[in-house]
Amino acid sequence: MVKHLVISTSGNPDSNSRRMGRAAFVHLQKKKVDSDWIDLREIDLPLCDADKCYGMPGSKKLSAAIEHADGILIAAPVYNYDVAAATKNMIELTGSAWEDKIVGFLCAAGGHASYMSVMAYANSLMLDFRCVIIPRFAFATSEAFDGERITDKKITQRIEQVAEELARFTKALRG
Repeated sequence: MVKHLVISTSGNPDSNSRRMGRAAFVHLQKKKVDSDWIDLREIDLPLCDADKCYGMPGSKKLSAAIEHADGILIAAPVYNYDVAAATKNMIELTGSAWEDKIVGFLCAAGGHASYMSVMAYANSLMLDFRCVIIPRFAFATSEAFDGERITDKKITQRIEQVAEELARFTKALRG
């Protein structure tokens, strides 16, 4: 049976990207898709130093979760026209665990101008680890949210589409 993982990479307790990830996770569960949730705020991760960081408990736990998943959704904030550093650190810490995964992105940003910010990470995952990247991703600005709720119906639909595409791609390639 194929396994899916949704990872929230934001350190912000009031994170819109986490809300997007949660919405995708709930949608996958409603569709009876086998999936797990990881919030990087709940894991003690070191900064990647290309040395002892890989043996630390948080790194090992995260690597194992990624390794056991077939399809992964990354919910990431965008700061200064780039995906947040915690996302890059996560990929660096877990490296080869990403090999041959199906990966999708859910991004929250302050403005519309950085909608392509995820491409460097998508390219890295494709080229370094031979991941299949879902060509549809969700990108939302703060206008799509009211407190804890996602109020923009198009964004909600897009999140659900990305989650469904992840499940579809994963089933087709791993099922």
